[in-house]
Formats: sequence, structure tokens, C-alpha cells
Amino acid sequence: MSYQCPVCGFEHLREPPRSESGGASFEICPACGFQFGVSDDDECYTYDVWRMDWIAGGMRWASRQNKPDRWNPIVLLEKVMPPKKAKRKRR
Repeated sequence: MSYQCPVCGFEHLREPPRSESGGASFEICPACGFQFGVSDDDECYTYDVWRMDWIAGGMRWASRQNKPDRWNPIVLLEKVMPPKKAKRKRR
């Protein structure tokens, strides 16, 4: 079974990611580099802040291991970021 990173949407984590209130995973996401249990607890990053920093940095693959074929960070981010609300035109 694989799990999804709540920061970048990478779908092949080996352990369930920690919830924002804690948990037992200390896995490092190979896509965005978020370290569950370290980045959130010790360094006080929220998923949203890390995501915005990762996006601003060009969404680079963070791991030394090869990225999967067809890895597309834009598609993955759509799974974890709320869709932009379309603005209604006022009459």
C-alpha cells in the first residue's frame, strides 16, 4: 500500500503521513523533501508553508533516487491544493 504526501501530492510514500496534529511517521517525501516529524515539529513548518516554498523553488525533485517516469508535480499538486474559486460577475 502506498500513501499520498499532503504537501506535494506524491503518491508513493511507504508510511501514512503524519496528521497535522502528530503521528508516528518520520518518512521524508522524495518529491518535495518534507520530513514528517522534523520539518513540521522541530522546524515548525506547516504543509502549506512548505508547499509554497517548494513551488517558489521550482518544484524540484528532492531525493537522490531517480524520480518516477512521468512524474508531474503540477498534476500532483492539484490533488492537495484547493481549486481556485471562479469569480462571479456581478450584475
